Amino acid sequence: MPIMIELTETQTKSLSILAEHEHRSLNELVREAINDYLNHHRLPQDRDAAFGLWHQKREDGLAYQEHLRSEWCDESTV
Repeated sequence: MPIMIELTETQTKSLSILAEHEHRSLNELVREAINDYLNHHRLPQDRDAAFGLWHQKREDGLAYQEHLRSEWCDESTV
């Protein structure tokens, strides 16, 4: 699908030099750059998107769950 974008003169010049050096078209370079960006900034789209979110937490997941549930009821009733 054709799309118009506006690049700075420096970007255009740098891309042209790179395309010539790699024997590729400007279109190829721009598509590759967009794919790299989209892969790096992928939005969560399915059930696996949340996998591993807890790995940076310092608290054990079960301990966290028990802490939250302890707020639901009075300790004397447990």
